[in-house]
Amino acid sequence: MIQFFILFSHQGKLRLQKWYVSYSDKLKKTVTREVTTNILRRNSKMCNFFEWTDIKIVYRRYANLYFCCGIEQNDNELLTLEIIHRYVEILDSYFGSVCELDVIFNFEKAYFLLDELLLAGEIQETSKNKVLDIVGIQDLFQEKETPQGVFNDNGLG
Repeated sequence: MIQFFILFSHQGKLRLQKWYVSYSDKLKKTVTREVTTNILRRNSKMCNFFEWTDIKIVYRRYANLYFCCGIEQNDNELLTLEIIHRYVEILDSYFGSVCELDVIFNFEKAYFLLDELLLAGEIQETSKNKVLDIVGIQDLFQEKETPQGVFNDNGLG
């Protein structure tokens, strides 16, 4: 089971975090700080997973972003790498060559895509197309609910 999913930049700035195990806020900050520091210190030729305290950290770098998962000791690291890659593929298909700014300005969509892929730390849907279809339907509902022309010329309702 995935315990947490963290997305951060090459500068160490947190862009997305999803926790599937209950941690206190103080512990979440500690875990995030230590894991990002450890990953950023690693050489690019090193393995993409390592043990940290009682969990395994699996990460992968795409351009300027690091995608990181904390998993249980008996979980498969390669399957977790594949989950990370699938999430990146979904983001790429949705945003069209995803970049850090897409995640910053559309974080709610990034979370929604992750929620469609993972449920309670387990893979929910393996099909990229089904995830994109569900999000597309949700986008249509959101467009229908958003009233057009709410503001008049001076910007007041």
